[in-house]
Amino acid sequence: MKETLELIGKLDDSTGDNSPRARFHNYLKTYITEVGQLRDYIEESIRKKDNQYSKAFQDLVNHLGSFLGFEVIYGRYSGVKNEIGFDGHWISPEGFHIVVEVKSSETYPIKTATLLEYMNQLISENQIPSDKDVIGIYVIGKPNPEVQQLKNAIIAENRFQQLRIISIDSLISLAELMNEYDVNHEDILSVLKPSGPSIDPNVEIMIKLASQQGLPPETPETPKKPTNSEGEVNYWITPVRDEEEENASETIQKLVGKLQFYAFGERTPGRKLIKQGDKICFYETGNGIVAHATVNSSPKKETRQEIRNPESYPWIFSLKDPKLYLDNPIIIDKSLRSQLDAFKGKDLNKLWAWFVQSTKKITEHDYKLLTDDNIN
Repeated sequence: MKETLELIGKLDDSTGDNSPRARFHNYLKTYITEVGQLRDYIEESIRKKDNQYSKAFQDLVNHLGSFLGFEVIYGRYSGVKNEIGFDGHWISPEGFHIVVEVKSSETYPIKTATLLEYMNQLISENQIPSDKDVIGIYVIGKPNPEVQQLKNAIIAENRFQQLRIISIDSLISLAELMNEYDVNHEDILSVLKPSGPSIDPNVEIMIKLASQQGLPPETPETPKKPTNSEGEVNYWITPVRDEEEENASETIQKLVGKLQFYAFGERTPGRKLIKQGDKICFYETGNGIVAHATVNSSPKKETRQEIRNPESYPWIFSLKDPKLYLDNPIIIDKSLRSQLDAFKGKDLNKLWAWFVQSTKKITEHDYKLLTDDNIN
């Protein structure tokens, strides 16, 4: 995306068909037509810490709205007097409206009154029929523990029928589900509209269902027999997501780097196959591979209080020789995907998040590329 933004010029609120923002919007509409491309662009815009990429992120979120079946009205980058300052206005074919507020992070407190005012102004100007036909959604680029403050404000003000919060990763996942599975715009709308301030839990359920399609059920009474020989090394990739109390990098730093163990849930794919001597790499959702280690024991059921929700992740295995590179992640972009065994014969522009949405076994070749690990 760097080259594209350099050619387009500095994004600002200037108008006209040849303005940088208009050219960027046209570029997205013409060339970014696959959800896999859009995920690449969005993740790059989050990793870069400058104003140009923050503005691009806002436009990319709005472009994502069109993938979800909405008519999208792009908002301004900066507020100005006497104009409604929404970041995006999405209109459903069903007649429902979503007013979008985009935040690359939630480092600073967000006032719910601002988004509510945008919604009221649009109703006053007859762009939205009534307050029953609209919700406001905060799209958070990089959730952190402070997001709880926004949720608390929504609940305390009794605004949970009007305001919602969703991470960009969950919003992209909705587009991926709509693209690859029997999920339509009406389904998406029903996910975005239910009560409760956060949409993420609903999306995570859908992701789990989709990622486990085709996997046979695992039961404790009939453990699977490993297909590999006793001394054969398996290679694994496992995702780590941001949580309200602790983001993914903090989790990896604590469990993998400091305490040198990790935990799986009852139904984590591969839980019964991973063993001592295997290699595992850790994907920070929305960022890249940020750590790898050698598995030093098979999973055993125990409770470790250092884990968030230990009852959900009771299968503990130790690690050794961890290597962390949180500030220098290995990005799974189109160039890298073209070299991976997992993507042979696949369209590199199409959905690719299936590769990082659940724990899975990968080839030694892919593990080396993803970690640059000196296996020997």
